[in-house]
Amino acid sequence: MASKKKRNTSSKSKINTKKELDNLIHSELVEVRNSPIHGRGVYAVKPIKSGTRVYEYVGERISHSEADRRFWKKHQEDGHTFLFVVNRKTVIDGTRKGNDARYINHRCEANCETVTEDNRIFIEAIRNIKAGEELGYDYQLTWSEDDTAEDLALYRCLCGSKKCRGTMLDAQSIEQHLAEDRAKRKRAKARAEAKQGQASAKSAKNKSAKKTTAKNKASKKKVSKKTVSKKKTGKRGRN
Repeated sequence: MASKKKRNTSSKSKINTKKELDNLIHSELVEVRNSPIHGRGVYAVKPIKSGTRVYEYVGERISHSEADRRFWKKHQEDGHTFLFVVNRKTVIDGTRKGNDARYINHRCEANCETVTEDNRIFIEAIRNIKAGEELGYDYQLTWSEDDTAEDLALYRCLCGSKKCRGTMLDAQSIEQHLAEDRAKRKRAKARAEAKQGQASAKSAKNKSAKKTTAKNKASKKKVSKKTVSKKKTGKRGRN
């Protein structure tokens, strides 16, 4: 998306791009109100179609170490967080230079999802949302197997949906995700090695076939020369 904007050089394109960006930072589709889920929430003021990009999650971009420092600095009985992981290097702190996207609450039965694009975070509707309905996406907060039961209890979910799983945490721990990533890389490496082995075997087979063909051709040429030689000898004999 960002690269396309860079290619737009006309003044009209620049105005449209700025307006589009402005609408994603300060959306006219929603408003902030008190929420029964937690504190304040974001509500649709008009119908929102599935696939609509509602917000960009903005704020100060910081390192993971700084994010950890800010996280542990806040009150430890508060499980709410405005820190959004972008990649392995960057975290967005929505409390600083942020917008109302930070007030979108967690919902187990989400009507939105987050999309990472060009190291930016966007919130999109994944189904049609009625006017007056609260927006929410699955936070899938990261957690470690070293965390205590008391720590994990801080992230209980209050969305109240029939399919509520009781927590804002991801279904798997960081360790489980890392183990899965290692297993995926191992399987990918094994597939690559097997493919390379098959290619090598095929190449060796082709080389062998070429050698056999060349040998057969050479053999045929020798037989042909002998036959001609015999005919010539015979002719000489009759003379």
